[in-house]
Parts: sequence; C-alpha cells; structure tokens
Amino acid sequence: MLRGRLPVTHMSSTIAPVKPSGTAGPKEVELVLVKEQNGVQFTSSALVSPSGQTHPSGEERETWGKKIDFLLSVIGFAVDLANVWRFPYLCYKNGGGAFLVPYLFFMVIAGMPLFYMELALGQYNREGAAGVWKICPLFKGVGFTVILISLYVGFYYNVIIAWALFYLFSSFSGELPWIHCNNTWNSPNCSDLNSTLLNDTYKTTPALEYFERGVLHLHESSGIDDLGLPRWQLTSCLAVVIVVLYFSLWKGVKTSGKCVSAQMMLCYRDAIITSSINSLTSFFSGFVIFSFLGYMSHKHNVALDKVATDGPGLVFIIYPEAIATLPGSSVWAVIFFIMLLTLGIDSAMGGMESVITGLIDEFKFLHKHRELFTLFIVVSTFLISLSCVTNGGIYVFTLLDHFAAGTSILFGVLIEAIGIAWFYGVDRFSDDIQEMIGQRPGLYWRLCWKFVSPCFLLFMVVVSFATFNPPKYGSYYFPTWATMVGWCLSISSMIMVPLYAFYKFCSLPGSFCDKLAYAITPETEHHLVERGEVRQFTVSVMAAFMCTAEQGRLHKFHG
Repeated sequence: MLRGRLPVTHMSSTIAPVKPSGTAGPKEVELVLVKEQNGVQFTSSALVSPSGQTHPSGEERETWGKKIDFLLSVIGFAVDLANVWRFPYLCYKNGGGAFLVPYLFFMVIAGMPLFYMELALGQYNREGAAGVWKICPLFKGVGFTVILISLYVGFYYNVIIAWALFYLFSSFSGELPWIHCNNTWNSPNCSDLNSTLLNDTYKTTPALEYFERGVLHLHESSGIDDLGLPRWQLTSCLAVVIVVLYFSLWKGVKTSGKCVSAQMMLCYRDAIITSSINSLTSFFSGFVIFSFLGYMSHKHNVALDKVATDGPGLVFIIYPEAIATLPGSSVWAVIFFIMLLTLGIDSAMGGMESVITGLIDEFKFLHKHRELFTLFIVVSTFLISLSCVTNGGIYVFTLLDHFAAGTSILFGVLIEAIGIAWFYGVDRFSDDIQEMIGQRPGLYWRLCWKFVSPCFLLFMVVVSFATFNPPKYGSYYFPTWATMVGWCLSISSMIMVPLYAFYKFCSLPGSFCDKLAYAITPETEHHLVERGEVRQFTVSVMAAFMCTAEQGRLHKFHG
C-alpha cells in the first residue's frame, strides 16, 4: 500500500488503522465457492469462532465440509470443456510445442498470481462477485460485470452439455450413427468413413454431416436471420440439463457437499495445485487431440490444417470420427460423452452459482426466496438458450461464444487487479491474507499483483481490440448487424464498471474530495472518513487542484 503523495498519475492511499496484535495465526473460517466461467474464480469465507458459523453481517451461510471438498470443487469448476477443445487448437494454431513456452511463462506471471488473488479475496471477504467490493466501493461495477458475463456464458454453455447428452443417447446402439452415409440426413456429398476425401473440397464425412445435418439441421437454415423453431430433441436434452442444474443449486452448497466449518490453510497451495492440474489437463488433451488429428489427416490424405478445427467441431466431429474407428466404438463413445457431461455440468454449476450468489448477496431480500430465485434464473437461461437449439442455432451459439466472455473478461480482471493492487493496496491485501493463514505472501506475489499482472492484462486487452476478427462459422460470415449485436453484448457487461462508479460517486455525500474518499475507502472505515481520521485521496493533479480550490472557497465563505 502506497503512503504519502505521489506525482500526477499515481495515487496516494489511506492511512489504514493498525490491526490489533495477536491476529497472525491460522484462523478457523467458513469456505464458500463461487466460480465464474472462463477463468475468473471467486471463493468466499469469513473468520468464525470454533463454536459458531456466523457471517459478518450476522447471517448464517453455507460452508464446505473439508479442505479436500473445497479443493476438488475448485478444480472441477476450473477444468472445463475449454481444456478439451480450445487449448489444443490454440496450441496448434500458434506454433505447436513452441506455444507452451509463452503459455507457461504467462501462467507463472499472470495466471497463478491472479488466481491466488481471486481465491484470497473471496475467502477473506466471504461475499459474492459484487459484495467483495465493500473493500473499495468505487469498483463494485466489476462484480456486476462478472455476474453478467457468467449469465451470458450460461446462455450457450448449457447447449454444449445438451449436445453431449444427445450424443450420449445416440451412442447406445450397435452401430454409431456417424459411421456411414446411408442415413436420411446424409447428402450426396457424404464420403464413407472407410474412403478418403482425396482433397475434394466438396466431400464431407459422415461425422460432419451427423453433427450439422442430423443433430443441428443446419442445412435447413440460410443464416442467423433464418433460425427456425427449436428442435424438440435438443430442447428435451437442454431441459434435462436445466433440471439437473436447478436441483444442484437450489439449496446452495448443502446440495453438493457436507457443510461444517473447516480449518483453512490457504498459503498459496490451492492456487498452485488448481492451476497446475488445469494446465496438465490441457496438455493431456492436446496430446490426445494431436494423435487423433494426425491419424485423421493420414486417413483422409489431407493436410493437418484441413482437419484441425476449433470449438464444437473438434469435440462433436473429430473425436467421434476417431472413436468410430476403435474396436467396441459404442462403449468408447459412451465413456467419452459421459466425460464431457461431467466436465460441463460442474463448470455450468459454478457459472450459474456465481450469478445466483452474487445477486442474492447484493439484494438481501432474495435470501429467503433462494429456491424461487434460482428457478427464475435457470428458466430464463433455458428460454434464451432455445435460440441455440433451432435450425440456425449454431450461428447464435458462435456469436455468443465470440463475444460473451472474450475481451470483456480480460477487461473485468484488469480493473479488478487495479482496484485491489492500487486502490485497496497490496500491503493491506497481504495483511488480510496473513490474518487468515498466519503468513504474508512473498515478494514475488506482491510484485506480480502490483505491476506484472496489471501490465500483462492491459497488454492483452489492447491486443484483443487491435486483432479483432469478425465471427464466422465455416464458410458463413456473419452480417454486420450481427457483429454489432455481439459488440453490444460485450460492452453491456464492461460498461457496468463506469456506470456503477458514476452512480456511486454521485450518491455519496459531501464535497468532491469527500465523495472520492468514501468511494475508495473500505465500507468498514467510512466512520473514520466522517471523523476526518482517514486522509482523503488525490487521484491526479486535477483532483488535487479541485480539492484545494473548493477548500479555499469554503474558507473564504466562512471567513
């Protein structure tokens, strides 16, 4: 935490009251997990006495039973379908094995430190995505950004699980339906699995046609402006997924594990273990994928880039086609799609829980109606997701996947890192961690939080905007209006940061300097601001000038 006045673009921080001595040992805490899809995890906790489980506000809150329950839940939420289809393709697209060098480097300087920060922030403050920003109210919009991103991801992520469920049902047969071209959905361009494509761009495989024509019925749609009605088979599978999610979430943590207080020893072990397992899962998936791609490339006598694909095509076309060549292919297909279901369900639960818990923590009256509110969220998600199971639903899916959690999640994490490291203060944040586990984070973590990770995230946000490519699916390019809708979706979550900051600043009492002090002082210390015991902040030369001018005007008026 910076003390004293810094030049121009830097900010001086408050003089925080000294914490009482005797708090530097491991404490007994309650653990509550809230996970945001695509990389941002929030875990909440609060210090409790050995005989009670009390929220700082006096409310009871569900807890995890054992440390291993908590760790396995974090791992289950962090490892998802992106490990299976997105990482291998990005690895191939960006140099193959050489891609692992920058990947591991950035994981060390950004991924692991940010995950550690997220974990500690949630566990200490024991709040949802928005509630944790009582430490710096001006940044509460970041929490609403995260909630909206989780909601948007749920619109299409549940559809992936529905596809996997459909494939699972189809796998219970003597012969897999994507082996031959003699099905009602096949076109004249279909080439049998046992033949080669011979670089014929007009030929397609049975697996491709099963996914696009047998499952999606994409051939019955001319584009995103011609969606058609929802397919009843996929709608039924989506309904099953939504029902499972509801009954997994309606009671909170109690439905997914034992709920008693646990002795919490974070150090940074959980963050390292989870990040490592997440990366190892991606590596393993990459090895399997490249083996499959090499085999399919040789089988069809085409270049590797002709069979390498991103997104659902990798999981629902390439994998099934390779599995179909194995002895006992139906058994292997069942195992594979059960794996996809387990990967998808727990991550979907985490994303949905981050929405539900974040809003319930913010609007306290919802606590008494969690079951009804959960039902409202899952039903709303189901209704919007119906657009993804129409004849042209893959176009809606692609648009959501492209815009819902790309640049916006990088922006949200960037603002979060700045808020914690530069406004709340790295020193104070380290004190909070020491209060929980008995020791402060090392110099490496503090430097990453304050300098390295924010710079990396800023660079990634700029690159994300500069290298933007309009979405497309296969040879279909989205119309301009669809791209604009996608950008509106992305901006709708990012804009919560400045909108809430403006609202908070305007709603606070006092002069400009008073408002600024309240806005970036932890809510638990607002009474100190009122008594003038916390120094007010100056953000820039302009802010300092405005504060000085206002003080001079008031002095002249009262004089």
